[in-house]
Amino acid sequence: MKLATWNVNSLAVRLPQVLAWLDTHAVDLLALQETKLTDERFPHGEIENAGYTAHCFGQKTYNGVALLVRQPATEIVHNIPGFADEQARVIAARVGSLRVVGAYFPNGQEPGSDKFAYKMRWLDALREWLRAELAGAPELVLMGDFNIAPEDRDVWDPAALAGTIHCTDEERAHFRALLALGLHDAFRLFEQPPRSWSWWDYRNLAFRRNQGMRIDHILVSEALGPHVQACTIDKAPRRAERPSDHAPVVLTLGR
Repeated sequence: MKLATWNVNSLAVRLPQVLAWLDTHAVDLLALQETKLTDERFPHGEIENAGYTAHCFGQKTYNGVALLVRQPATEIVHNIPGFADEQARVIAARVGSLRVVGAYFPNGQEPGSDKFAYKMRWLDALREWLRAELAGAPELVLMGDFNIAPEDRDVWDPAALAGTIHCTDEERAHFRALLALGLHDAFRLFEQPPRSWSWWDYRNLAFRRNQGMRIDHILVSEALGPHVQACTIDKAPRRAERPSDHAPVVLTLGR
């Protein structure tokens, strides 16, 4: 089984790229972030023609998440239960034996800002909800744009970016707290090339210079850890014309 996550930075703009990618990558599930579409504008027809059913949770202009699945999905949840939030950031579903959570973590803007404080509250709520979810769903996958670079090796210039957004001690502590629930960073279960990023700024020729960060992640529960066969970042879509600034991350599970 293959699962993938991709922040497409506007599905309206990137739909042809998503469809082309699905045509050449036999994934069973694709979690999307930053669809930037209200639900009534979601391109269900095009997605269905590609062989997937779409479950979406969006809003106008900003945020928006979706799960594209080949098999039935049930127990759909929008956002973090019990956490009041006007932003469309989380969609979860049961797909087969898996509990899949697709999430677009808040950016946080800058340390000390109101948006950073919101990010901290959001992360607290996410962790406590996942703690409860894991008790009833041991085979759980958390995937999406985390807007957190967990370690210095996940940043192109750790000295220059130390303490800046995505790289603060507080954000990294929250990432470790998710791992402490019994989750594993699937990408780090394998030997990986150095300077492996999932996001590159549009500015300053960052992609050409490979000046990026690894902020898109797939975390798997303890029960799934032994079944992870591979986890890779597909940089090819970042080379497309008018690409998203993120690349897909792909997880392969075996039984």
